[in-house]
Amino acid sequence: MATNVINKYSYDRNSVKAGILHFGVGNFHRAHLEYMTSHLLEDPTQRSWGICGAMILPSDERLYKALKEQNGEYTLTVCGRDGKNEVYRLGALVELYWGIEQKEAILDKIADPDIRIITLTITEGGYNISRQTGEFMLDNAQVAHDLANPTNPLTAFGYVAEGLRRRKASGAGPITILSCDNLQHNGNTARRAFMSFVEAQDQVLAAWMEQNVTFPNSMVDRITPATRPEDIERLNKENGTDDKAPVYCEDFIQWVVEDNFAAGRPAWETVGAQMTDDVTAFENMKLSLLNASHTLLSYPSFLYGYRKVDAAMHDERIAKFVRQFMDIDITPYVPAPKDTDLELYKQTLCERFGNRTVSDQVARLCFDGASKFPVYVMPNLEKMIGDDKELIRVAYLFAAYRHYLKYHTDDNGEQFEVADPWLTVDDHKLIDSDEPLDFLQLSPFRSTDLRAAHNFTQPYLRMVESIKSKGAMKTLEEIL
Repeated sequence: MATNVINKYSYDRNSVKAGILHFGVGNFHRAHLEYMTSHLLEDPTQRSWGICGAMILPSDERLYKALKEQNGEYTLTVCGRDGKNEVYRLGALVELYWGIEQKEAILDKIADPDIRIITLTITEGGYNISRQTGEFMLDNAQVAHDLANPTNPLTAFGYVAEGLRRRKASGAGPITILSCDNLQHNGNTARRAFMSFVEAQDQVLAAWMEQNVTFPNSMVDRITPATRPEDIERLNKENGTDDKAPVYCEDFIQWVVEDNFAAGRPAWETVGAQMTDDVTAFENMKLSLLNASHTLLSYPSFLYGYRKVDAAMHDERIAKFVRQFMDIDITPYVPAPKDTDLELYKQTLCERFGNRTVSDQVARLCFDGASKFPVYVMPNLEKMIGDDKELIRVAYLFAAYRHYLKYHTDDNGEQFEVADPWLTVDDHKLIDSDEPLDFLQLSPFRSTDLRAAHNFTQPYLRMVESIKSKGAMKTLEEIL
């Protein structure tokens, strides 16, 4: 029995022309950019901004076929913090190609003068930037293939380079490449990746791109879980649909975009996007409050036995811990961006983490801590050490992270596997050491010598001992 009313778009899709080519038609993209753009297309003056999807991986086959069968349409269930859901049928995806079968169609589309923006959700790792050097890795096997075979690409870099070569040859004009991936200064990262590839392959094209392509930074935010087979069944039952590619997400959405477009842009600001000349303050707010808080709550919650984020956030002790961290430790270092109410932002974050209808896995937040600490935790910790702040909450986080990595056992005696792929062989030796100060030399913490900061090491050593003898939650209770 269906319980949800479906909000359907009212525009005629035959009147919509694709002006955006998107690489990476996954769940987040369909809950974020396509959601906003579908609303935008209700405005008759914006009908030249439909989306053409480019799916280029062999693993895209199932989703490609499902969307193709549905003519690019699907349902998005927006899960309210009040427990009420809103369901939308979205129609912004007006063309769709799979590179395994339709490579030429994608390449020609990039050269099409109607396409004025290329958008990307190819994941953080998709930009092929070395964590050690910060440089684009030209020796990656697929990248090497694309450098040598310009007309038969496998990667987004190869596709874009060949498509832009055709665009340049036909005189179709400038274009914007807009990253919508969740990484800091994503436009700068996209520029480094694409320009490094093209400079290695075609100097003439690289010179043309310098004059004709822009790479705006943007900040994206909307929790969108993976849709498992049981979710598809549940959503179709709730919505009275037979959708082979449904998506669900939280009711919060944010998109802050640097207004630097080479060939015009949609009026996304009319449907909730924030256009700005600099996204830095928004990125700092999100990384310092949302991402750092996710890391902060993950290890203690997991060690106590919680496996769902919403369940952990409904534990008053964890909720209080997170809010104290936001208010006392982080707020002094986060200048509020223009027109942003920081108190409301923090309150909303706590509500989002506790949203029972978008139940996120605590294990997902624990995953790959080595890549999260340097970006989310260390920059503000260094400032706090320098300002001689109280460091009890952050010291507790480090002690909990050490316990999680070293003992693989939670407070209840349950054993678990650890997934932290960027830790090195030397890191594992430091984790195995019975001297807790050795742990502070881990590669993710290298930006400062934590062992030399006595206002940090003293509470950290106390927390290490306490978690080992009393457990993560008993220790947390003592610092609240």
